[in-house]
Amino acid sequence: MRNATLSLFSIIILSFISCKKEQEPIPGQVKIADGIVKGSVEDSLTIFKGIPFAAPPVGNLRWKAPQRVQSWEGVKHTTAFGPAPIQGNDQNGKSEDCLYLNIWTPAISSDEKIPVLVWIYGGGFSFGATSEPVYDGAALAKKGVVLVSIAYRVGQIGFLAHPELSIENPDKVSGNYGILDQIAGLQWVKENIAAFGGDPEKVTIFGESAGGISVSMLCASPLAKGLFQGAISQSGGSFGPSRPVTFPGENMKTLALAEKEGLAYANQVGVSSLQDLRNTPVDKLPMGMGIGGAWPNIDGNVIPDDQFKLYEQGKFNDVPVLIGYNSDEGASFSREKSPAEFIANVENRYGKFSKELLEAYPVSENSVPKTARDLARDAAFGWHTWSWARLQSQKGNSKVYYYYFDQHPEYSEGSPKFGYGSPHGQEVAYVFQNLNQDNPDLSASDSSISEAMGTYWTNFTKYGNPNGDTLPEWPEFSEDNPKVMYFQQTPYVGPVPSEASLNALNNYFEWRRSGEGENWANQ
Repeated sequence: MRNATLSLFSIIILSFISCKKEQEPIPGQVKIADGIVKGSVEDSLTIFKGIPFAAPPVGNLRWKAPQRVQSWEGVKHTTAFGPAPIQGNDQNGKSEDCLYLNIWTPAISSDEKIPVLVWIYGGGFSFGATSEPVYDGAALAKKGVVLVSIAYRVGQIGFLAHPELSIENPDKVSGNYGILDQIAGLQWVKENIAAFGGDPEKVTIFGESAGGISVSMLCASPLAKGLFQGAISQSGGSFGPSRPVTFPGENMKTLALAEKEGLAYANQVGVSSLQDLRNTPVDKLPMGMGIGGAWPNIDGNVIPDDQFKLYEQGKFNDVPVLIGYNSDEGASFSREKSPAEFIANVENRYGKFSKELLEAYPVSENSVPKTARDLARDAAFGWHTWSWARLQSQKGNSKVYYYYFDQHPEYSEGSPKFGYGSPHGQEVAYVFQNLNQDNPDLSASDSSISEAMGTYWTNFTKYGNPNGDTLPEWPEFSEDNPKVMYFQQTPYVGPVPSEASLNALNNYFEWRRSGEGENWANQ
C-alpha cells in the first residue's frame, strides 16, 4: 500500500514537473520547427534577431521563390540582425543571404496567445532593411503585441522578370520574389509564432511606402489568403493601371512588359543567357531605381490582375484595414523646380486631363507650392488609399479605418520650410514610438501623437478596431460616412482631405482603364 502511495505521489510530481516544463518562461531560448534559437532578455521583453525563415537565395536559388530553411543542430544564437538585402552600389553589410526575421515578444511563457504585428519595410522596392533603428519594435511590443519584422529581397534581385525565368517556373511566371519572401515569412509566423507566445490566428501586417504597397498586394494575393487577419498600410496602395512608362502611382507592368525589361537588363549586364546572369557576381549587377526590373509585376499568380479590378470583383482577402497617408508626400517626390517644368510634366503624364488637374492642383506664377506638390502626393498615395477605402467599404464585409497624418511645426513665413506639411515616411517614427529625442523641434504634441498612434495601431492588432477608452473615437469609414482620423497636434475626425481634387484625379484613372485611355498610355 505504501509503495502504491509513493508511486502515485511520484506520478503527480512528474506530471507537475512536465507541465512546468511546457509552460516555463521564455528565458531567451525557444524551440521552433527547424531548431533552437536563443535571443536576449531586455527590459521585460525577449528579443530575437536574425532568425532564418528561408534558405539563402544564392547560387541557383537567385531569382527563385524562397525555399524551406535547412534545420540546424544545437542552439542558434539570434542576437544580431541578419544582413540587409543587396541594394544600391554600396554592398557593405549587405548580402543575397538576407531572408531573416526579428521578434520582440512580451510573453513570459509559450502558452500565451498574444496578437502578432508583422512589419514590412519600405524603400521603393529597391532599398530597405529590418535593422533600421526607427523599426525597433520594443515600444510596440510593450503595448501587448508580439512584434515581427520580415526581410525581403529588393531591387533587381527581388523583382527581375525574364522569359527564361518564366519558362523554368512551374507557374510560368517570374519576378515578384520579394513578395514571395514576405509570404514565406508570414507562413513561418503561422507555423512558429506560438512558440514565442504569439497567436498564429491573430496576425496583422503593416508597412510603409513600398511596405504599404506590399500590404495592399498581399491583401489581393490568393497566395497570402489566411496568413493574416488584419492589415495596416501607411502611404501605400497599388490600385493604378499598368503602363509601359513608369510614373508614381502607375508603376505596375504586365508580365510581358516586365520580361522585356529583364531582357534589356541582361543585355546591359552583357550576358545572353539566364545561367550567365545567375553566375554574374552580385557586385557586377546594376542595382537601383530607374534601371528596370525592380518593381512587382502583374503575373497572374502572385498578383493576379490590376488590383482595382480585383477589388471591384470582390476578389481580395477581406480583413479589417487601417490605411492612410501624409499631408506633404509630394515634397519627397515632386522634382519640378519651376511652374513651366511642372506644367510640362503634368501635360506629358495626364494628356487630355492635364487642364482639369492643373485647375485642381494649381501652380503659382513663380513657384511650385504645396497645392501643386499635392498632385504627386495624391497620384502616388492619396488616390490609392482613398480608392482602397471606398472599394473595400463597398465590396467587403470587414471594417475600414482611414487616417491623414499632418503632424509638423507651424513654420514661420520667413522659414525655408514655410508651407510644408508632413513628408513621406515621417509618421514611421511616431507609430514605432521611436521619436528622435534630440530633435529641437520635438514638442509635447509630438509625443502625444506618437503615443496615440502606437495605441491605435496595437488596439487594431488586438481587436480589429483601433479604438480604446483613452483615445478619441475613430469612426469606421464608409461611403455614407466618409470620416477620416487626422493626426495634427491632436487626433480628431474630419472629412476626406482634398476630396474635390481627388475626384478630378479619379476621372483620369477611370479614363485610363477605358479602351481609349489604355491605347493612349501604350503609344
